[in-house]
This record gives sequence, C-alpha cells and structure tokens, in this order.
Amino acid sequence: MVAERPSRIIPAAFRLAAGETDRQVRLTFVGHATFLMESPRGVTIATDYNDYVRPDILPQIVTMNRAHDTHYTNNPPAGIEHILRGWSEDGSPVHYDLTVDDVWIHNVPTNIRQGAATRYDGNSIFVFEVAGLCIAHLGHLHHVLTQDHLEALGRIDVVLAPVDGSYTLDIEGMLETLKGINAPLVIPMHYFSTWGLDRFLSHLGKNYEVTRAESPSVVLSRETLPRKPTIMVLPGR
Repeated sequence: MVAERPSRIIPAAFRLAAGETDRQVRLTFVGHATFLMESPRGVTIATDYNDYVRPDILPQIVTMNRAHDTHYTNNPPAGIEHILRGWSEDGSPVHYDLTVDDVWIHNVPTNIRQGAATRYDGNSIFVFEVAGLCIAHLGHLHHVLTQDHLEALGRIDVVLAPVDGSYTLDIEGMLETLKGINAPLVIPMHYFSTWGLDRFLSHLGKNYEVTRAESPSVVLSRETLPRKPTIMVLPGR
C-alpha cells in the first residue's frame, strides 16, 4: 500500500507576507499535460499549449510537444511573446536558452516515435529555473532517459511526469526515468482516468510518499520541498 499523507506544499490560496514571494512559484495543473507557472515577478508560462486544454489567461510564454494535437497548436493566439516548440521542421535538434525577467528556460532534446520509426531529437523536455527551483516538464516522453540526458538535465527539484503507461512510457520505464532524475517532488500528468492514475501509484512501493492536493494550484519553494521523494496529485480536467 502506498503511504499517503497531507501535503506540506503551500496551497495557492495562501497569502504571502510582503517580501516573501521572491523565492516561490505558483503552479497550476490545467489538465492533460498543461500547467500554468507564475514566477515571483509575474512571468506566466503554459506547458504543452494546445487548442483544447488552456489556462484562463493568455500566457507570455508557451512550450509545445510534438506528439498529438493535445500537446501543441498550429495557431497560437496573438499576444504570446515566446513560442517554444520542442522540435524543428527540418529534423535537426532545437536548443533554447531563454531568459525572461526572473525565469530561465532551456530544453533537452529527446526522441519520438513516428509509426514504426524513431525521430531522433524530435521532441524536448523543457526545464524552467524559477524562484531557486528547477522544474522539468517531461512532455510526451517515449523512452527511458540515458545518462547523457540526465547530465543535461542536471539537478531537478520538481518533475512533471506523464503516467498514462501506454502512449508515452510504460510504467516501469517511467519509474526508471524518475529514479534517474531523482527529484524530491513528482507531479503526475497525462492520465486518462482515476484508474490509470491509481495503477501508476500502485507500482510505487515504498519509494515515494503520496499526497493529494485539494486545489489544482500550489505554491512551491525550495524551503517546502519534501524531505522524502513525494508524488503530489493535483486535480485537473
């Protein structure tokens, strides 16, 4: 049985005292593989921005994954300042090194299945350094990460991980990947039912504690990272 306990992470409704917000980031699970991040200085980022599941606000920065049309859009709205696609049309790997105010974004190219073939460096993991935290969005990951991938990622504090166990990695592959990344906090995404989520959680054994947040929004900081590796389930649509 997986141990579950109340979360130590601060709910987003918490009102911070003046001067205490510069080391905290607000993260909201919008749904599927889309999260909205809000930096201490108000930079807004949406991951896997698409035409179906979107945050209520227009973000300044969007990232996209090449997989299905629930992970990207060909028609992003006007007003988005930075559109970061995790692939290139000519097949070469893309490399981002973008700083916007108090946020630094870079990517680690990964491979993607295309039918029976593999497109090497055809997708990306995006890493967001904000408020002293390194947050990695694994995207529509199709393979276990190599040592080179892990070294390129560096230290990761929070990982946003697809746990469907079929369209992306199987459960064993995802657990191996999470073990390699070794982040103190994992937030599941890309699952299609409570049964699918619970199936993933049932494979954790004693390696993780599990918390379930009541709100889809949390405020994260280095000071509130869990001491033991933890899976935090956020409600989302």
